[in-house]
Amino acid sequence: MTARSSISESASLYSPPSDVLVVTTPYLPGYRVTKVIGNTFGLIVRSRGLGQNIWAFFRSWGGGEIKVYTNLLAQVRHQAIERLCEHAKGLGANAVLSLGFDTSEIGSVMTEVLAFGTAVVVEPDTASPQPVSLR
Repeated sequence: MTARSSISESASLYSPPSDVLVVTTPYLPGYRVTKVIGNTFGLIVRSRGLGQNIWAFFRSWGGGEIKVYTNLLAQVRHQAIERLCEHAKGLGANAVLSLGFDTSEIGSVMTEVLAFGTAVVVEPDTASPQPVSLR
């Protein structure tokens, strides 16, 4: 497996669901917000497990990236986005604007990841673009 195929596989593995548009910006180019529903979130708490903690402890002696934790956090962030999308759909939204993350540690073996944003209803914007004027 090449580095390029590894990147494309992990990108598709962790891509957000396609039935809800999710962006980090407060707007969605090409769409018009027709209804702001409000806050939406996806929360997950995950334990690293004894085996992973022991492996990471010994790996930390040598320095560098601890891939066990990197992979765990990538999976958890993806699951938080999936839960965020489920919550947004349950509220009647088809998009989430201003996606953000918050993380914290519970005890010394659990990690909490919260994905949050604004649930909205959008529709394609069919209006022709207006020229920008500085006057």
